Amino acid sequence: MKRLFHLIFFLFTVSGLFAQEAETKIRWAEDRLLSWEDFQAEPDTTNSYSANTNSGISYGWNYSTATGEPVLDHEVFTNFYPGRSWVKDIENEEYLLAHEQLHFDISELHARKLRKALEEYEIGRSIRQDLKRLYNRIEAERVSMQNRFDKETSHSEIREAEMRWRKFIQQELKKLEKYSS
Repeated sequence: MKRLFHLIFFLFTVSGLFAQEAETKIRWAEDRLLSWEDFQAEPDTTNSYSANTNSGISYGWNYSTATGEPVLDHEVFTNFYPGRSWVKDIENEEYLLAHEQLHFDISELHARKLRKALEEYEIGRSIRQDLKRLYNRIEAERVSMQNRFDKETSHSEIREAEMRWRKFIQQELKKLEKYSS
C-alpha cells in the first residue's frame, strides 16, 4: 500500500511538473537580476502602477523509509513569471527595476524560510498535512510582506521607505544565506 501511495504521489508530482514547465519562469539567482526584457505580459492599462512583478515559491517533496529511517527530501524554488509580469510607463527605469527586483527578493527570502522549516521538520504521521500547513503559513507571510512593502513604499513612491526595505531584505537574505537556492 505504501509503495502504491508513493507511485501515485510520484505520478501526480511528475504530471504537475510537466504542466508547470509549459509556463516560462526564471529561477531566482543571486547573480541574475531582472531586466525589463523579462517583463513580457501585456500591461494592465486599468492599473495606475508602472510595473507588476509576478513571483512566488514552489516546492516538491518525497518521503522514504527505504533506509529504515524516515527521510524527507525536498526542493524549494523561487520563480519569476515573465508571462504574467508587465511594465508600461517608466520614469526612472533603474529605480523602478530595483523595486520590482525587491519583490522577487522577498519571494526568495520566503523560499529560504520554507527550506529552513522543511529541514527542521520532524517527520510525523501526517506529513502531507504538516507540509501543506508549513507552506501555507510561509506563503501567507510572503504575500503579507509583499503587500506591506508596496504599502509602506507607496508602490516605490516613498524613496526613504524604499531604501529601508532594500537594506532590510538584504540583511534578512544574509541571515538565511545557508538556505539559498
